[in-house]
Amino acid sequence: MDFKEQLNGMNAIGTSLKDAYLITNNKFEDDRGFFLESFNLREFEKITGVSNFVQDNHSKSSKGVLRGLHYQIQHAQGKLVRCISGAVYDVIVDLRKSSSTFGKWYGVELNRNNLHLWVPPGFAHGFYTLTDTAEFVYKTTDYYHPEYDRTLLWNDKDLGIDWGNINPILSLKDQDGKSFVECDKYE
Repeated sequence: MDFKEQLNGMNAIGTSLKDAYLITNNKFEDDRGFFLESFNLREFEKITGVSNFVQDNHSKSSKGVLRGLHYQIQHAQGKLVRCISGAVYDVIVDLRKSSSTFGKWYGVELNRNNLHLWVPPGFAHGFYTLTDTAEFVYKTTDYYHPEYDRTLLWNDKDLGIDWGNINPILSLKDQDGKSFVECDKYE
């Protein structure tokens, strides 16, 4: 296989949640290092039908930090997320009442393993930092609108998310998240 053949395409792996995917990109490696086409709109659109990214975000977190579970009740954001340094445990929750996986969650470790997670609009999203530091990057399909920002409680008993045995470092916003029963949801 030559370099051009290896770069052609993104590959989707289904998750247990409707419309959410793990996505890998072909990677070319040799003794000099590697080359990875980290995003290709044409290929991504074939997988998800989405073609309207408007913003890129980049965060760095210390070990033990939990960010989330965040969503916007209006101007819902789809997110294409990946960890480029360190490792995180990434979790999404389907908040779409019309979905067959409404109220279900999915978690996966993201690290430098060439995995992206597609988080469709209508999902809450968060992650827990597993390593000394982690850098996390993501594209969004809508802009940040603080007036519509919502937080679902990370340790809601009804959801039963398995974060492992953790004592996370949380922002005030994340400490005050709403339970699944009382949080705003999508139709």
